[in-house]
Amino acid sequence: MEILSGTILITVLAALAWVDLRDMRLPDVLTLPLIAAGLLQAYGLKTGVAAAAVGAVAGYAVFIAIELGYRRVRGVDGLGRGDAKLLAAGGAWCGWAGLPLIILIGSALALTALILPSFKKRADAGAVPFGPFLALAIFIVWTSQTLS
Repeated sequence: MEILSGTILITVLAALAWVDLRDMRLPDVLTLPLIAAGLLQAYGLKTGVAAAAVGAVAGYAVFIAIELGYRRVRGVDGLGRGDAKLLAAGGAWCGWAGLPLIILIGSALALTALILPSFKKRADAGAVPFGPFLALAIFIVWTSQTLS
């Protein structure tokens, strides 16, 4: 079960990271099934269905609140709905307790990447995709939970 779940997770996360790097968007056709798959895999793994469901809702709600607050303060978008759906998927796969670590790792990876010339150019232009960093963070947290 864990190998199959991990294969599905890493495959979809890699696809999402690639699309976000290329197009600056996280398509629903990948994020929404990933949420559903996370809820399904929770039956057989340690996170539990209730923790996965709360994680999906909380992950989405947290990033929507940040998106709306940033837009209200700055007057421009700073976080997309795709990021919120991807964090909801992270909550479904890792449970609500994994959300703070996913956000911490994803943010640290994104900040670290800003020293790379390709990401620095994007940041100077005003947009850096967060999805690839969030995707890697989700896989790291899920793997650490599954292996422990």
